[in-house]
Amino acid sequence: MAEHKEQHKKSIRFFNDREVRAVWDDEHNKWWFSVLDIIAAINEQDDYQKTKNYWKYLKTKLKKENNEPVSGTNQFKMQAPDGKQRLTDMLDSEGVVLLAKAIPNSKAMSFLDWFIYSDNTIDGQSKKKACQLFESGLLKTAKPGSLKCLQQIYAYLFGGLYDFAGQIRTKNISKRGFTFANCMHFPETLQTIERMPETTFDEIMDKYVEMNVAHPFMEGNGRSTRIWLDLMLKRSLKRCVDWSQIDKNEYLSAMRESVSDSTHIKALVQPALTTKIDDREMFMKGIDYSYYYEQND
Repeated sequence: MAEHKEQHKKSIRFFNDREVRAVWDDEHNKWWFSVLDIIAAINEQDDYQKTKNYWKYLKTKLKKENNEPVSGTNQFKMQAPDGKQRLTDMLDSEGVVLLAKAIPNSKAMSFLDWFIYSDNTIDGQSKKKACQLFESGLLKTAKPGSLKCLQQIYAYLFGGLYDFAGQIRTKNISKRGFTFANCMHFPETLQTIERMPETTFDEIMDKYVEMNVAHPFMEGNGRSTRIWLDLMLKRSLKRCVDWSQIDKNEYLSAMRESVSDSTHIKALVQPALTTKIDDREMFMKGIDYSYYYEQND
């Protein structure tokens, strides 16, 4: 079993609203996934100690059987429930598949389907593009708060995946019973939003809410506008949002309410602001959670 003291970029995936954390290994050019996260997700176990005990039992059993997952285990430091960084067992993609097959739980097959195929969806491919956005240089050259900036973000995330990537929609759309802004009025509507001030926190949030109500694209509006919001906050307030601090269901509820009252969404976002505006890990965590918000329950 190898041990890695240095961590590189991290990623979080969500299976049935449960985190499955991963660490990128530059040396071997692959992801390593938290064994305890996988077991907790498959067994729907919230008790950290019980999850550890189950892995101890299963690891002993698999070792006696000369099963591959145990021999392929690495260790990386991940945050433990006590908030400290502690070494924990990790498996690569092949090891994850073998581990899931070794767990006698009906959820294991659902987990395997999710793990194997989620990266091949449009969202999976778009998320890979989103993670590359940090190094692309686009975030440094785009003009925060502008419609062009939002279109550039959208085109980067969904270029090659949607024919309409980066294009303002020409059809009316609705979601969960709510009809977004009429596209017939877009030239005036979007220009009005673009001219809205973005100096204070309230002004920035009001502009973000209005752009969300407009929903200028056919798909992917939420993922694009959250990055757009962070760029405005970064330029004007030297802050960005730590999206991991905002509960998915609360966020979605607050955004629905924001059509008539933005108090709730502002109350969620303000305490989640952080000064880590140039931190790669914070950006990547934001991408993970942003895409998680869009997953269907």
